[in-house]
Amino acid sequence: MKNLKYLLIITVLAFAGCEKSFEDLQVNPNQPASAPPSLIFQGVLNDMFDNCWNDNIVMRYSQFHLCNFNYYGNNEYNWTTSNFDFYTLNNVVKMEEEAEKLAGPDNPYAALGKFFRAYFSIRMSLKFGDIPFSEALQGLENTTPTYDTQKAVFVASLNMLEEANDLLAANIAKSDNSLQGDIYLGNDLVQWQKVVNTYKLRVLIHLSNHADDSDLNVKGRFAEVLNNPAKYPIMESLTDNMAYTYNSSTNTYPTNPGNVGFDTKRYNHSDTYLGTLVDLKDPRTFVVADPAEAKIAQGLTAADFEAYVGAPAGEGLDDMTFKMGNGDYSAINQSRYYSTFAGPEPCIQIGYAELCFNIAEAINRGWVTGDAGDWYEKGITASMNFYGITDVAAYLAQPEVAYAGNTTDGLEQILLQKYLAFFQNSGWEAFYNHRRTGVPAFHVGDGTGNGERIPKRFQYPASERNTNTINYDEAVTRQYGDDDINMAMWLLK
Repeated sequence: MKNLKYLLIITVLAFAGCEKSFEDLQVNPNQPASAPPSLIFQGVLNDMFDNCWNDNIVMRYSQFHLCNFNYYGNNEYNWTTSNFDFYTLNNVVKMEEEAEKLAGPDNPYAALGKFFRAYFSIRMSLKFGDIPFSEALQGLENTTPTYDTQKAVFVASLNMLEEANDLLAANIAKSDNSLQGDIYLGNDLVQWQKVVNTYKLRVLIHLSNHADDSDLNVKGRFAEVLNNPAKYPIMESLTDNMAYTYNSSTNTYPTNPGNVGFDTKRYNHSDTYLGTLVDLKDPRTFVVADPAEAKIAQGLTAADFEAYVGAPAGEGLDDMTFKMGNGDYSAINQSRYYSTFAGPEPCIQIGYAELCFNIAEAINRGWVTGDAGDWYEKGITASMNFYGITDVAAYLAQPEVAYAGNTTDGLEQILLQKYLAFFQNSGWEAFYNHRRTGVPAFHVGDGTGNGERIPKRFQYPASERNTNTINYDEAVTRQYGDDDINMAMWLLK
């Protein structure tokens, strides 16, 4: 009986210790309820990444290079929808929440959260126009958010970039080193502050058609950054680039020794890009391209600019395929771009050369005072240095390259050189700058389709038509009439 009594007591205590509330029973012990902010941060950074050769749609539509074999697709401007970035923005919210649990509200993740909110909102708006914004990210509380105007998205995003800069400065001042998981800048908050302000100038340049709008204050904001480097540090050299670095194992370069036989002759250069390099006697020609085999057979050498030939982007793929097979066009530089699994270079996301051209453009347009020619030459030099070209004096001295002054011709030079510097980096920026300015002229024809028109936007995600129909219809009608890729958004008007 004594042993039975002890057994009963132990059993009662055991059951008492196992009592759980209804909320406890809802928790899955095999599913984590939280995650380190550094882990979420790394995922967000990967979602930011715009790859180079892997994302051939960007490079073809930016008319840098062309895919010349029919069975790999086509070069037509036949896109329809694209995706929103709200999945990533929800992860940004989670990153902020987890970081606040550990370090309070004013931590480095919170600062970069503001940057990410602005970055992904602008990225979506550049694709579509108006987007869900002020009512977005509310989860089940609001599954049918209204669409904010593109102008409202840009105003709010510029304000968030201002807040990001201020909060980064505060964390730098107190030597906060809690940021972890950074695949771009080694958790360096000083570098991140430069990225935020450099990106802010990119955003302001996108608004060039609305530079006199008092709500946007484009000129004032640009001058504020440029004239106060202590408060608004920006990139100072190529070492400040925000760039994705490849390696030989887990993140290999898209073109590498492993796929030499698969696509080495599939990528030929477009005349829009390579033809411009050749016309300007640009030494980048010899770095990015191989000479056309037919030109070598005719007696030219790899040192002759005339040996390099780009294909017209408007050419039909049948003709382009035949001519490439006949050796009439230049392929991408085989020895450079298929040399190692780690690749010849990192892929810039936000870079110093672009910054130089953005400042030169702002000065040319009269937004700020300064020497546009100096910044123009700095941008060219930075792009050349990126390719290992250090002697640029003779190139800069050519009449076709020497800055023509703060004139329309000078502005076109700035825009053209920025386009050349965008080769294989910065995602859709080359296309967006052409869309905004018309520089350089893009070729159209049978090969580009779309009625020989250059599209101006993407259609909204199909899910919006199906699940947010009322707000989708209102936004499309208000902006375009129809969800047409050839309609101009507010930004372009």
